[in-house]
Amino acid sequence: MTQGMQHNEEVKVVRRRLRSPFFIELMLIIFLVEFLKGSLLVTLLPVYMKNSLGLTAWSIGIAFSLQYVGDNLFRSPAGWISERLGFRKTMSGALLLTVIAVTIIAFTSAPIWLAIACLILGIGTSPLWPCAMTGATEISGPNNSNGTAIGALEMASLAGIGAGPLIMNFLMQRTGSNYHTAFLSLIGCGVVLVLVALLLPGRNKNGIPQMLEEKIVHRNALAFVASKILKLVNSVKKTLHEVKHTLKVSWLVYPALFMQSFVIGLMTPVITLYVQNDLHFSPNMYSILLIAGGGITVVALIPCGKLVDRFGTAPFLHTGFILAAISIAIFSMVKSMSLVFVFVALIGISYAFILPAWNTFISHLVPKGERGAVWGFFLTLQGSGMVVGPIVSGGMWDVMGHAAPFITSSVVMSLLFITHLLLTRKSANGAH
Repeated sequence: MTQGMQHNEEVKVVRRRLRSPFFIELMLIIFLVEFLKGSLLVTLLPVYMKNSLGLTAWSIGIAFSLQYVGDNLFRSPAGWISERLGFRKTMSGALLLTVIAVTIIAFTSAPIWLAIACLILGIGTSPLWPCAMTGATEISGPNNSNGTAIGALEMASLAGIGAGPLIMNFLMQRTGSNYHTAFLSLIGCGVVLVLVALLLPGRNKNGIPQMLEEKIVHRNALAFVASKILKLVNSVKKTLHEVKHTLKVSWLVYPALFMQSFVIGLMTPVITLYVQNDLHFSPNMYSILLIAGGGITVVALIPCGKLVDRFGTAPFLHTGFILAAISIAIFSMVKSMSLVFVFVALIGISYAFILPAWNTFISHLVPKGERGAVWGFFLTLQGSGMVVGPIVSGGMWDVMGHAAPFITSSVVMSLLFITHLLLTRKSANGAH
């Protein structure tokens, strides 16, 4: 009875904290950041750079790649900084960079400045999830009951990702594709982000006063940076040693990890260009297309995840890879609006099969002893596909034709099917 009462009391405390100004501010920041990035990267930037500025698709690919590099490369340093300076200084300073990035995009046209702006945008949004996860952990109570908090943050993220392109497409339709208005609205969104970030706590939750920490950091800045660099080098060496000696998987796993995100990277910078320039969809029709593909994926994810737990990953990955390969290839060939919607829906279904099954498949490869090191290695390798994909895609669009990135994505999906087939057969033979 006592344990039950304690659990109920803890649940009540967590629920109260979820309604606290701090957590509401955190959710609002996540929503607005994902709204801004979705609006910019999905709706505005590809078409603006190609149609208005006349830049090559390769330039667009490089810009997208740099945004991803900035976001992921600076996440660990951003998390470290937030622990020492608090949420307010870290997030407000970083989000100020997003305002600067959008301003550069709005008022410059040189490819080098647009690429730099995308890198700055990535750096500016890099503290988002380290701060969010820290915040979720800190309100979760003594038993670390943070599932509800993390779920709320994920919902805010998904809402922003979905709302950004939809609202921006509607705005572009109403203003006659006036990019100046669109960029000004995103600059305004960035200013709101900075103002909300200034409301966040100004000190660490561990009780160390902010000013005291700043004095410590400034006093030993050079020595501290040097020690951190040395620690980082030693950490990388240790991680590589751990991965080498604890990870007993087929070499086929490594190209499979790369290819899985490489496919997405290939399509990300050119999908908007293709739909609006080649298929001649209006911004509002493109919004409906995004809802058709993304909505089906979201709706099918939960039942597919449950079926993966029941029947295993192999049938879903086999089916998902083949269905995606066929659907993406045919999508690049059809011009009929109804057929475009059909194959986008099929791509959405294929990804609902792939995503939960792929994550489960990879998790089974991670040894229990060194989960952190191996997961870091896997995610780095998988993330490299998102860096390389946009650059390759842009070059293909310019040199080989507009269908080339999609055909290549289809071929890579087919290679993933073959690779996974070989992996499952090796696993079955090893079991015997």
